[in-house]
Amino acid sequence: AAGIPVKERVKVSQNWRHGRCRRETVLKWKCKQVASFSSSFLMPWMELDGEYLYLSQAENIQAYQLCAEGTGLQRHPQAIFSGHQEDVCRFVLVNSHIVSGGGDGSIVLHKIHGSYSVKFSAHEQEVNCVDFQGGLIVSGSRDRTAKVWSLSAGRVGQCLHTVQTEDRVWSIAISPLLSSFVTGTACCGHTSPLRIWDLESGQLLTCLGTDFHRGAGVLDVFYETPSLLLSCGYDTYIRYWDIRTSTRKCVQEWEEPHDSALYCIRSDKNHMIASGSSYYGVVRLWDKRQTRCLQSFHLSSPTSSPVYCLRFSTTHLYAALASALHVLDFTAS
Repeated sequence: AAGIPVKERVKVSQNWRHGRCRRETVLKWKCKQVASFSSSFLMPWMELDGEYLYLSQAENIQAYQLCAEGTGLQRHPQAIFSGHQEDVCRFVLVNSHIVSGGGDGSIVLHKIHGSYSVKFSAHEQEVNCVDFQGGLIVSGSRDRTAKVWSLSAGRVGQCLHTVQTEDRVWSIAISPLLSSFVTGTACCGHTSPLRIWDLESGQLLTCLGTDFHRGAGVLDVFYETPSLLLSCGYDTYIRYWDIRTSTRKCVQEWEEPHDSALYCIRSDKNHMIASGSSYYGVVRLWDKRQTRCLQSFHLSSPTSSPVYCLRFSTTHLYAALASALHVLDFTAS
């Protein structure tokens, strides 16, 4: 919000609250047929970084420059990061590095400015999720393991710990304190889909929640602070955890009103949460101070696509669906 005049900030804030925005489909791509989430391919993922939006399409990650005015982005990528033999499942962008996990079971590290890249074989099956902080990578896979990898000099790509999760790992995140990481699993082989592990030893520290139904897999997790964590997934709930007060019960929860699985979640680390649903490209905005959804936007009809990933800035929200990238511009009058 820095540099935006106060009057403009108030207008943009009101636009978010009332759902006033200009919608645009800024990129389209061909979509291979995918039966369901169980095939972990063709799920575009993205990250925002100042003037650029990074988007995975098949086995590449492409960097698109955002236009200074309006919603758009340059139609041709400024840079393409490659290295995977199969589709990129997820990637993160941290400190001018991109770390990606692919359907080929490998992890690839790129330095954004420069030609440096490293690739190493990480898992026996596809790497569904990765995170990268403080010189360590954590990865989760369909092979029912999560792993911790070193990136320190002379030990790049060395596996420090292998955690047996007994379940496919859908989501993973390192705590901001760099002391632990959380895994979100399928909740089929193990009754707790949310578990926190010690980063140094790989030992289980705690399970979050109780009485999850079988199949209540956690598809996305997001740390707001070292003790505040958001999760969402197949059981249609957004859950807000405060691990200082309780690991057994979340402090707040919101239910997706149309009983759809929730594929992705983000917050502004203040009052607003955005979630992406599994049907008809539905993006919902939530206010933590309210129990009901604040606004919803249907981005794909008549064909139905999940919202695989969403990111937002002060003024724009970007949503990646099966075959297109949509932008909501909240600066519109």
